[in-house]
Amino acid sequence: MDARDFIKIGMNAERTLVVPAERTVGHFVPDMPMVYATPMMILEMEMASSDAIRAHLQPGWITVGTEVDIRHLGASLVGAVVRVTGKVTAVERRVIRFEVEAFEGERKIGDGRHARGLVNVEMFTKRLGAK
Repeated sequence: MDARDFIKIGMNAERTLVVPAERTVGHFVPDMPMVYATPMMILEMEMASSDAIRAHLQPGWITVGTEVDIRHLGASLVGAVVRVTGKVTAVERRVIRFEVEAFEGERKIGDGRHARGLVNVEMFTKRLGAK
């Protein structure tokens, strides 16, 4: 399957969340501040990227994250409203590349690049079962 046949540059999606205590650094690491954790921001960026293309995938196909190059630019407290975007910037045969950003209000709190690989679920599951 060739993603270039159905994924187009510019496809995009956004997600919004209110930062819960469970997504802060302090929740995972004792004595750290209760601010939005970088891995949690990256998770939302990956999910927004997936959302941007999911409806265009053929049945039995998914995408999985394969690369992240992210900057976390500013802290956000519990209760902050964070908006995350993912936009397709390049499409290769089995790899889709995205520009991702995160904002608290108008303030950019993160940005970078992300890539997702096109995977056939049945074949992927068989490979994992062989391990």
